[in-house]
Amino acid sequence: MRKTAAALITLGLAALALAGCSAGPSFAGQACSAKTTSSVLTNSVTVKGDFGSAPKVTFATPTKVQRASVDDLITGTGTAITAKNQPILIDVALYDSNTGQSLGSTGFDDSTQVADINTWDSQLKTLGDALGCATAGSRLLVGFPAGTVSEGGAVAVVDVRKVFLPHAEGSLEYNDALGLPTVVRAPDGRPGIIIPDAAKPAKQITQTLIRGTGPKLTTADVVRVQLTSVDWDTRKVLRTTWDSESVAISAAGLEGQTVGSQVLLVVPPADATQSTGSDGSGTQAIVVDILGIDTSAAATSGQ
Repeated sequence: MRKTAAALITLGLAALALAGCSAGPSFAGQACSAKTTSSVLTNSVTVKGDFGSAPKVTFATPTKVQRASVDDLITGTGTAITAKNQPILIDVALYDSNTGQSLGSTGFDDSTQVADINTWDSQLKTLGDALGCATAGSRLLVGFPAGTVSEGGAVAVVDVRKVFLPHAEGSLEYNDALGLPTVVRAPDGRPGIIIPDAAKPAKQITQTLIRGTGPKLTTADVVRVQLTSVDWDTRKVLRTTWDSESVAISAAGLEGQTVGSQVLLVVPPADATQSTGSDGSGTQAIVVDILGIDTSAAATSGQ
């Protein structure tokens, strides 16, 4: 029997215990126009090949990288990266700038998994910085100065294959919210859930709070989401992805919702797979931001 949206989302939240913490939600006012470019790199490094396929890179070696830089080889027209916890899908090919030798690559073969800026920042700081404001469909040439990635400097070719929404985006929906939680939102989209002084619903309730303009979900889709769950009785946050990474869950039970939407679910324990309340009642208020359809991953909760 197909699991309900409540069960799938509850399982998705449970999977967060395995996720690492992130450093923060935004780029702290970073100005895209202020990014450092490098004529040395664009004059010394030749990149051939189609976007999304492994690049063919030749160097006028040795190529000296004096400072961190990023140049757009192809400028995409898709969604822009505006937040450090925004899910993205990128391919990276890394080279030693002195020798032109490959230092390794990820992706270019449909094996790339969704990550975010925080994840890349923890591995290649300059790469994380370079990705800020980049748009889906872009190919970037990134310079790493000596001592950051390799002793003599390095160069990366980065294809920004997909950029998910940073949070729900669309039109606010009117709902008769009498006796139901109120949802407030921070400037970065993070929701806060206010539980009313009212009796808990006996049955699951689903409300669309923001109506996105993206594609409609089908049962077969896997979606990338941000989630927050609050216990009705204690008012405490049970789980949130906003402090770690977004998760992929099955869209079963969310079919008909659109990408960009924000959905509120009030879930009694009878409609979930387990009781999560501290007193055993387990009624949860869950807010789901639907960031996009994720064709690169299986749902964390399965089917």
